[in-house]
Amino acid sequence: MNGTPAPGAVRRIASGALPVLVALVDGLVVNGLTSGHGTWLALVAAGALLLRRRAPEAAVLAGLPGLYLGHIAFAPLIALYCVAVRRGPALVGVAGAAAVAVAWFLPHPAAGISSLALDRETALLALDCCGVAAGVVVLGRSVRSRQERLRAATARRAWENQILTERVLATERNRLAREMHDVVAHKVSLISLQAGALRVGRPGDTDVRATARTIHELSAQTLTELRHLVGVLRAAGDPDAQDTPGAGLADLTALVRDSGLTVDLDVSVPPVPVPEPVERAAYRTVQEALTNISKHAPGARARVRVRCAAGLHVEVHNTAPGRLAARPPIPGGGHGLVGLRERAHLLGGDFHAAPAPDGGFTVRAVFPVGWTGPGGHRPPETAWDR
Repeated sequence: MNGTPAPGAVRRIASGALPVLVALVDGLVVNGLTSGHGTWLALVAAGALLLRRRAPEAAVLAGLPGLYLGHIAFAPLIALYCVAVRRGPALVGVAGAAAVAVAWFLPHPAAGISSLALDRETALLALDCCGVAAGVVVLGRSVRSRQERLRAATARRAWENQILTERVLATERNRLAREMHDVVAHKVSLISLQAGALRVGRPGDTDVRATARTIHELSAQTLTELRHLVGVLRAAGDPDAQDTPGAGLADLTALVRDSGLTVDLDVSVPPVPVPEPVERAAYRTVQEALTNISKHAPGARARVRVRCAAGLHVEVHNTAPGRLAARPPIPGGGHGLVGLRERAHLLGGDFHAAPAPDGGFTVRAVFPVGWTGPGGHRPPETAWDR
């Protein structure tokens, strides 16, 4: 930190001090630098503008004596504008406009009221005073109305984004629930077959012991996958949502080949079996990242890396779009990344997506492998070489 104020703070200070400075200059120009009551009233009216955001009515009242006695105009009109913008009831603005118009119209000293005549000059003066005060109120009310519309539009947009995000998450949970059904049904079927073979085997047979070991491993894997997908509810998603059944790490080569992009694929085969939901999640991460590159970074080069080190690590990085990428960008709200983040978190992993320093974009995901493989082997506990 070098002590330099932030640009936002500078703008706030300038917007707060500028009306006070304008009113101060107006009062000094009209009343001069003498120590008369007009100058002092002008200083009070300008200083009262510091209250225009919290108590604009007080700022208007403080400016009325200066308007009547010192013939200043900017301070009370600025305060009146703030009343119209910041106070909901229109009656407050109308009352303020009437007070400003009367203080502006009445002559000083008060004895001069008797000299007013019902002539053209007096009528024009009254119209000027009422027109300026009413115009300031109308301007303030229009600004207030615009601000309210902007706030309503912002709130509506936030609500729509929340609904869309929830819909994307519901679709992702629905897809995960289907995957859970497929995985568990497959593994339980294998357990049933192995249990049937165990029933017809002879006690003490070597094959019986091998079958029992297989049943134990399949049961452990099934329970682990259920633990990975716990909390996944079959929400009301799109029943026609397309997924790639059985897609996993072995299918990444075909995915990259069919993507139409220039991709450097580097996949290290994990030393242990990877849970099927994790393989599908890794495949979906690469699939969504390549799709986003095609949409938003045409002409960019991509790099896909998959490593197994204390978990399954997936990274997809693309460079900045090429010069030939002149076509209009395809609209997208980033909700595909929301679904990937939801999937990673439900599996107990982590997900990160952000712009890269080289002008490209990087997507990273880490998924836990979840169990020891045959023979008790685990993934090597080494840092992933980036």
